[in-house]
Amino acid sequence: MNNLIGSSPRHPGLWQDEAKLSKGVSRMPSHTQGVQELQTLTPELARLSQQGQWIVLISPPNIGYKQMLAQAGVRMDRILLVHAKDEIETLWAMEKALTSGTSSAVICWAPMLDSRDNRRLELVAKSATALGVVIESGSDHIAAQLPSVADVHVNQGSLFSAFH
Repeated sequence: MNNLIGSSPRHPGLWQDEAKLSKGVSRMPSHTQGVQELQTLTPELARLSQQGQWIVLISPPNIGYKQMLAQAGVRMDRILLVHAKDEIETLWAMEKALTSGTSSAVICWAPMLDSRDNRRLELVAKSATALGVVIESGSDHIAAQLPSVADVHVNQGSLFSAFH
């Protein structure tokens, strides 16, 4: 049972793709409607857009994101824009985009999430084929308890997935 095939252990649970293990959902509190957070993500989004999968933007505010992404070298033909009518539809769209297998990145703009929505995203992150980012608007005392943009580690090749 302890035999190795090449340098790989024989137990199938250990064969999982490392990129898949690093996928998930990050929350980024914002007081700039996501401008600073999106600027932080643009180099990775540019790289991911070259892979041919979708970069999904859900309910982005009018912050000049098109110009920001284009200037960073993001392929604009790989951007999928979703306009949701409310927070429930926004989170549903994010869930579907994260688990579809066709996106390389999913970014949504939402108000501060409650514990129920946080739990929902934790469960979705387990089956996500992409790493998603929720840019949250909210109060200072709550945002201070959450990880900042500088604390969020952007993993090469695993930030997002595509969605059709």
